[in-house]
Amino acid sequence: MDFALSDEERAIRDTARSFISREVRPLEQELLRRERAHRPGLERDELRELQLKARQFGFWGLATPLGYGGMELPAVTQSLIWTELGRTFVPFRFGGEADNILFHASEEQKREFLIPTIEGERLSCFAITEPGAGSDAANIRLAARRAGDDWILDGEKTFITGGNDADFAIVVAVTDRERGARNGGATAFLVDRSMGWRSEFIQTMGEGGPAALVFDGVRVPHRNILGEVGQGFALGMEWIGKGRYTIPSHAIGIAERALQMAIDQANTRETFGAKIGTNQAIQWMIADSETELEAARWLVLRAAWTVDQGMDPRHASSMGKLYGAGMVNRVVDRVLQIHGGMGYTRELPIERWYRQVRLYRIFEGTDEMQRLIIARDLLRGYTKIGGHLG
Repeated sequence: MDFALSDEERAIRDTARSFISREVRPLEQELLRRERAHRPGLERDELRELQLKARQFGFWGLATPLGYGGMELPAVTQSLIWTELGRTFVPFRFGGEADNILFHASEEQKREFLIPTIEGERLSCFAITEPGAGSDAANIRLAARRAGDDWILDGEKTFITGGNDADFAIVVAVTDRERGARNGGATAFLVDRSMGWRSEFIQTMGEGGPAALVFDGVRVPHRNILGEVGQGFALGMEWIGKGRYTIPSHAIGIAERALQMAIDQANTRETFGAKIGTNQAIQWMIADSETELEAARWLVLRAAWTVDQGMDPRHASSMGKLYGAGMVNRVVDRVLQIHGGMGYTRELPIERWYRQVRLYRIFEGTDEMQRLIIARDLLRGYTKIGGHLG
């Protein structure tokens, strides 16, 4: 059993780390100053400039197929890169990506939506969550009714990441209420902002904020259906499933950076004539954090590995997301405690992480939903304890 990274995996990870260190982390102090002044973090043109620099560095479209100019990296390698992105609090991501379900588009739709998104010319958002349908995505109510060659959309989506800046939305709407969303009664539509939907900013405890999207008689051509009529719920679950190893991969990077800050603080901060790292209470917080971090790392890498092996990744991904999201919350809490009052200020990124990582236990599958999936798989015999070991 070999736990070592391959030479290629290590080289790609180290190159990503070098780019983040050289081009992205130098922006951190400016972003902290902006946040203290209640200004936006990274502007759209600043993000674009960084992404183009990364493209020159060789990073463009981590998951995007080679035929579309991407890198088409294995899931394990993508996980390693997401961890590197987590080591900076600058809200940066490599360009050349499009929502994974956009590859189900027709050739005409690909020209209009997919390719411009990969090239960074257009921004998209995915809209399934509603005020009354969060974890229970099958309970969506936003309706689409047929009107000749068009569909009329009425309703609201909420907590939509990127919804305030998106040029178009992938909207899952109910097209057959009697069948229900889960049983072929929901359809995905590609809806340009110019078609008439509006976004409203939702203030949260984190940086920036998601959006509420309002559809009031928005007319969408039939040709803008993504996939097929009735396929919307399945596409939505495919979209959500991708985040179940990218989110905890990002969490690992945050925890690594934060834990190193705690170690540095423990080795330099003095109280009562001694370094605080000599206190058993501090040592135990550091030891527990390292142990949990290592456990999360292997759970997440194994989840990514199942994707690369063509196996059903849902059970492993749910365990990785559940544990990884909880881990980073516990680690950041301990790191703040070790820093005392300074950790609570906005002079350091710790309080920012404290707010940011709380979301990881909620979005793209709550802790409770991950537990439900894991328990259901075991109780119904879909998987066996330790079954991955053969």
